[in-house]
Amino acid sequence: MDRLELGKHGWLRTALLEAVAQHASIAESNSMQLSKVLPPGRGRARRYQREMLRESGLLFGSPQLAQKSLGGAEETLFLGVLKTFARMALDIAEVTEAAPGPRAEQLLLLFASLANRLDEAADIHRRIERATKQWPLPEKLWAKVESALEERAVSLAADPYYGLVLHNGSVYADANVFGRIAIAYFSRHTFPREDVERRLQFAATQKALLAQVLTALVCAERPPGFPTRRAILRQIEDLGLPEALADSTRDFARKTFDRPASIKSILKDVRSQDLKRFILEQTLLASLVDGRRSPREIAWTRNLGNQLGFTSQKVTEIEVAVAEFYARNRSVVDVFTLATGAEYMGEEMVDAMSGAARKNYQRLMKEIRKTGELSVLLSRAARGQKLSSADKKLMREQLISVAKAVPALAIFAAPGGLLLLLALAKVLPFDVLPDSFKDEPHDTNQDDDEPSTSH
Repeated sequence: MDRLELGKHGWLRTALLEAVAQHASIAESNSMQLSKVLPPGRGRARRYQREMLRESGLLFGSPQLAQKSLGGAEETLFLGVLKTFARMALDIAEVTEAAPGPRAEQLLLLFASLANRLDEAADIHRRIERATKQWPLPEKLWAKVESALEERAVSLAADPYYGLVLHNGSVYADANVFGRIAIAYFSRHTFPREDVERRLQFAATQKALLAQVLTALVCAERPPGFPTRRAILRQIEDLGLPEALADSTRDFARKTFDRPASIKSILKDVRSQDLKRFILEQTLLASLVDGRRSPREIAWTRNLGNQLGFTSQKVTEIEVAVAEFYARNRSVVDVFTLATGAEYMGEEMVDAMSGAARKNYQRLMKEIRKTGELSVLLSRAARGQKLSSADKKLMREQLISVAKAVPALAIFAAPGGLLLLLALAKVLPFDVLPDSFKDEPHDTNQDDDEPSTSH
């Protein structure tokens, strides 16, 4: 699947045909084996799905299957998610003993449902049922679903310093509803439109609730500044919630920016044990991903767990499990912690990096000079010239090498580090560039003891 490119006509058909072709040769998962203690049918399928979400990593929105082919691109992770969804659906067809059928087209129906293109899903179902008269599926149907999925591919990217880590929870909510739709479809041998609508609404409610909890977590630390508020509201927009739910979620966020909401009020309608655990696990994961676990944030998340009905010991157990998953899969999880633009950098972060750069100026210059390509790329970026995706990938690799050589600047190797250095290059009059790239002379004899602003 590595060769697939989003935006290239026909990528979805290729992906689904590959998933179907490879499915028979894939070794049986532990999830499948555990589910076989139950007789074939919906009960076995639900047991399989619960186990599969955890085993695959979809429980935390980051399928482990994507890690082997991860090249640092959001698109690659999205294709990994899609491939894992497809395998889950094909396994469900097997455990429900669904009748043979055109599996690639059935997968297309399920992805159309997930993208809330229910008219297209219903049309696909009708054509499958009348395959002798309306076959193959017209290209326009594939293209519509393909386009709808592309729109979802790179949304919800989270800034490690601003915004919310929503992507992981959003993928889990989608995985859960996708599996349930697959169970209903393959066990009933029909397209259950009303059931799909109900489940999509539930997934949207899950996402909105998670957005509220994570917003409250951010605001519990201190009143957020304008860039943080803007980033959060943008992410709520990216969730693609139904209009009324989107409006209420934005209203909640705006009120919480100025007056932190109580945990009790947020959780007042939460009854399901699965939903309670989802909220706690995703909040703990978000607090790990953003890299800032202050005593107040730790206390807030533990209070959240207690309010959800978990004992302190259970909260600790869940926290350890989430931390273990994050440690094993960090390269996958962190794909979505890159900011979408340097404009979301705050003054306090620039100040901190400015101090670190001044203190390590000579070492930094020495390392940058060793990499001539990095010097050129930094100069182009600082002057506002557009860099290609290959340029950005090369720059990131070389920046990580520089960061390893200059310990005080190790943060540049962290998620978002590339944007930190690009932002820094714009505000430090080319301090981080070699002399040959300076537009004008400037004083480099600054106070090396000036403290950096703590975050």
